[in-house]
Amino acid sequence: MFGLKTREQFAKQYQPADDYGFFGPGSVTWKVWSYPTSYILGFVRSVTIEHFDPNLAAAVVESGGVKYRPSTRYGRTLRYFAMVAFGATEPTAKAADVLVKVHSKAVGRDPVTGGEYDANRPSSQLWIHMTAWHSILYCYEKFGPGKLSPEEENQFWAECARAAELTTADVSEVPRSRDEVREYFAAWRPHLAASEAAQDMIHFIMPLNVALPPDMPEWQKKALAPAMWLMSKAVISTYPKHLRQMAGLNQGPLLDAAVRLPNKLIHSALARSINAKLLTFDLLAPQTLPVAAPMLLGIPARNPITMTPRQAQAKYGYDIPSQAHQGLRMKQRQRVLVDGQKPSDEGLVESQQHIGSMDVRTPAKVG
Repeated sequence: MFGLKTREQFAKQYQPADDYGFFGPGSVTWKVWSYPTSYILGFVRSVTIEHFDPNLAAAVVESGGVKYRPSTRYGRTLRYFAMVAFGATEPTAKAADVLVKVHSKAVGRDPVTGGEYDANRPSSQLWIHMTAWHSILYCYEKFGPGKLSPEEENQFWAECARAAELTTADVSEVPRSRDEVREYFAAWRPHLAASEAAQDMIHFIMPLNVALPPDMPEWQKKALAPAMWLMSKAVISTYPKHLRQMAGLNQGPLLDAAVRLPNKLIHSALARSINAKLLTFDLLAPQTLPVAAPMLLGIPARNPITMTPRQAQAKYGYDIPSQAHQGLRMKQRQRVLVDGQKPSDEGLVESQQHIGSMDVRTPAKVG
């Protein structure tokens, strides 16, 4: 049972991280990503906007994971986001390496464009990365404490580029300023599409109840319904007009304005309570708690150092993600695109130990 406790009582429940990961105390990443607007608003904004890349939408729809196991998919993705932001270097570098294997099975032919999709394609990985980091900051600014200082914002985008070293993206193409981020999304706009399948996925995720545990009692779901409705409308309020039109989300400026203050109050209350923060993680993504709790509780790391992903990959013997597992990636492409077979699940079972179990209530390995 998750009861009210002091920070000291909570701290006894969690093991310290082996090190401070890729950012550490004092980083803007820890400041922004740890604020409660990240847990639902920023996260849902990013994973829904991703679907406007038709190649990624095809990969997500074909995998079926979001529709058939939404709670575990939510939990695994949120855990991995937390590992990148807060996790120790070795388990996060391992998780990123395993994720390349998982993504190797997401290859096929896109029914919208007629071309091929590949979740490890550098441009697709950069799109995922930028929608996540931009969405997390956007919701922090709109429903949290407000804008960062110019110095903090420069640091945030520099840290965004550092985190991209954990992906197959070309790090040299990562935007390094707000203006470059705007240019990046403007350049993507002609390539965006909202197929029937993409719209279906966005409308499936947007009510937010898919994030709730499937075994949650009905009375609890009803009790949470007003807050979930407010947060869902808050996410839509961050969509620019052209994306709302593409997704078929009909919400006007009056409702946008009406939901802003209640959401600011909700997230401000969450930010002031360590019990509320940890309870939220325990409710939505219990596998994330062992990763996020040491940072939220201020538990010192065993080794108070940080390093870059490239340093970690070299230290622990992992290839740069864009170069990793080329044999498996070619084998999957051969199976799907040439032989017309389904991809193998190689890497998926292994990922449960590092990224999170398919059973959302089962703890995953931390170190």
